[in-house]
Amino acid sequence: MPSPSLTLFAHVVSRPEAEIDLAEASLLIAEAEYPRLDVARHIRALDELGRAARAVVELGSDRPPIERVLRFLYEEAKFSGNTDDYYDPKNSFLNDVLERRTGIPITLALVIIEVCRRAGVEAQGVSFPGHFLVRSPAQNGLFIADPFEGRLLTQTDLRSLLARHTGTPRDPDSRMLEAAAPKQILIRMLNNLRGIYTQRGERDKEREMLERLYILSPTDEVKRDLDAAGGERAVFQGNRALN
Repeated sequence: MPSPSLTLFAHVVSRPEAEIDLAEASLLIAEAEYPRLDVARHIRALDELGRAARAVVELGSDRPPIERVLRFLYEEAKFSGNTDDYYDPKNSFLNDVLERRTGIPITLALVIIEVCRRAGVEAQGVSFPGHFLVRSPAQNGLFIADPFEGRLLTQTDLRSLLARHTGTPRDPDSRMLEAAAPKQILIRMLNNLRGIYTQRGERDKEREMLERLYILSPTDEVKRDLDAAGGERAVFQGNRALN
């Protein structure tokens, strides 16, 4: 039988996309590593950051709201990209990112998105090639932020970022800057963790990520990888029942 945490994860992500709580789902991914994780405590931590960010946004300035949130998170709350140990799995667990104030682009993006939501600022994830970003639509344009550096990007920055991944310096097309759906974000997080554990040869942890990945993306390819890693067939049955 699937574990209670896996069953709860399946339940949470079976909701319609617009109703999926990204923070909750991300913390349920972390439960694979931290079985006694206090999910509610970390949600409260996001609530506190959101309240503080809202106060900063409501003070008003000539800067766009997303930039005010970024300045709060990276200058006052001291979040930053982890340049010392980028492939540490802790960088991919939301609870660790909230506690240590450091992570990789996708988990830092999640913090920004969740804090912005609580602060009344529109923000979505962007599954940009090779580097997860955050977008914030506003009356005077679309702002794109790099969550690893905690700053807004110019068009030149975006060209450089794309060139790093593709080798070709060109402007990204509009599709590359579309908002990522919650399941897309969770799949990318799980693939990051799966890759780390595969590289480290930690098969049990790799399997736990594959089990969650299959719930979100029940493809033949993921099923093959999960079978090879010894995943339980009950996971598949539970997924069909929920969907």
